[in-house]
Amino acid sequence: MGMSTNTLIDEAKKIRDKAYVPYSKFPVGAALLTKSGKVYTGCNIENAAYPVTCCAERVAIFKAIADGEKEFVEMAVIADTERPVPPCGSCRQVMSEFFRSDMIIHLTNLTKDVKSIKMEELLPFSFQPTDLQ
Repeated sequence: MGMSTNTLIDEAKKIRDKAYVPYSKFPVGAALLTKSGKVYTGCNIENAAYPVTCCAERVAIFKAIADGEKEFVEMAVIADTERPVPPCGSCRQVMSEFFRSDMIIHLTNLTKDVKSIKMEELLPFSFQPTDLQ
């Protein structure tokens, strides 16, 4: 792949500036590296009807899926938090649908604290497509 973790984090930080967050004032950015070498970015996009807000992680994943990408290498997520930003439960479930259990997700903040974690650690014992069979 040839992309460094820092480059992926930088891409997440750049897209964070495009977040639409008039209600929470809490911009988040995400960058997703595919096996083909493409990077898909996402920012959170809020809505006055709060439940239909979409997080940065899901925006990046859905853009990649809509573009035909299905194999992912790693993801970076950034926000202005004291600790590395943890994804919400909805994002964790979507991530577990599309990411291998050993895929690394780099969670970070603006002070460059990075927590790199495997998908299976982020959402252990997750509901999987095979559970529907």
